[in-house]
Amino acid sequence: MKLKRQKQAKKTISFYKYNFSFREPFQVLVDGTFCQAALKNKIQIKEQIPKYLMGEVQLCTTNCALKELESLGKELYGAKVILQRFQVRNCGHFQNPVPASECLLSLLEETNPHHYFVATQDFAVTEEVKRLPGVPLIYIVVNTMVLEKPSAASQERVAAVQAGERVTPAQQQSISSMKERQGIGQGQEERRGHKRKRKRSNPNPLSCLKKKKKAPPTTGSSAANQGEAKKTGRSRSKKRKTEGGQSGPGGPAGSQ
Repeated sequence: MKLKRQKQAKKTISFYKYNFSFREPFQVLVDGTFCQAALKNKIQIKEQIPKYLMGEVQLCTTNCALKELESLGKELYGAKVILQRFQVRNCGHFQNPVPASECLLSLLEETNPHHYFVATQDFAVTEEVKRLPGVPLIYIVVNTMVLEKPSAASQERVAAVQAGERVTPAQQQSISSMKERQGIGQGQEERRGHKRKRKRSNPNPLSCLKKKKKAPPTTGSSAANQGEAKKTGRSRSKKRKTEGGQSGPGGPAGSQ
């Protein structure tokens, strides 16, 4: 049974590694309910979670979760001592603490950008986590830890990415960083609203030259008239030559 559970955990971790870019050290968000259940079932969180996840782990919590345990009194003092050993993440509620369940969900946002595992026994948190894609869930059953199989929301997101309808959070992050480097983003809409002014350029020197006047095209009638004029000129010159030859000194009239 233990070997089967370990194989299932390995398969689930591979799913989140491949599809949602989870990397070691795995960040595990722990709340007071999980610490109380671990204390009751004699589970060493710091030792058993890294073994179960088969990798390096960073256990963390929030200030709101610690404040909630303090407000609940001595009954949960042991859970509070365990929770105080973990790293405290900035949640933005330092001055005005909120319930631990609300605080944990605020860190996950909509796409779990920091790749948190969530370790909780809170039913309300569990139900909300299952609605978010890419959030692994850990809880305790009797005296064993269980890594929940990928939720329907996670599987639907993976199917949409494979179909080309969506991009993974890692791809979206890389696209956003590329847009920032290229200067595309918040200022793009402002730039679209303003029309770019065209720079004044010097006129083309060739366009300043005077255009040459083209001779009017010769029509067929004018060409014919010119031909006739040339012919009449030639005939008149021939007549003149013949008349001059007849009246010259070498002609018959001169011999008489």
